[in-house]
Amino acid sequence: MTGAPSDVTGQSDQTVLLIRLADEIYALPSVYVREVGRYRAFTPVPGAPPLLPGIISQRGVILPVVDLRLVLGMPTVETTRSTRLVTVVYEDIDMALLVDAVIDLAALPPAAFGQPPAGLDPARARFLRAVAFYDDQTVAMLDVGEIVAALREA
Repeated sequence: MTGAPSDVTGQSDQTVLLIRLADEIYALPSVYVREVGRYRAFTPVPGAPPLLPGIISQRGVILPVVDLRLVLGMPTVETTRSTRLVTVVYEDIDMALLVDAVIDLAALPPAAFGQPPAGLDPARARFLRAVAFYDDQTVAMLDVGEIVAALREA
């Protein structure tokens, strides 16, 4: 499951995991997604940056928990019944992304993708690879590589 996914402008459909953060819908390339699990308490790590509120043990592997809301500059919220941990793998990094909800696994055609709007906050736009339209909704495709780069900077 490592390596780069197919280019979003390629000829075949791009399979993505649709997630919700606040009232916004985001997509993670499914090639990076290993597992979706219910939220469970994690172990806090003293001195870790706020983006990394703790760690969990998943199938014998210790994973950092990444608060995706904080990565995107959103405020944190209390967990709910729909809060999920999405385990992703990017190159040599395994991590659990904390998201408000998982919506669906979807195959989006190349024609659904476009460039992110120019007026976006540069701090947030950094994490967007493309914008797609699905079921009359705008979906922002996350760049997992940029998320990992931001974690390394933190």
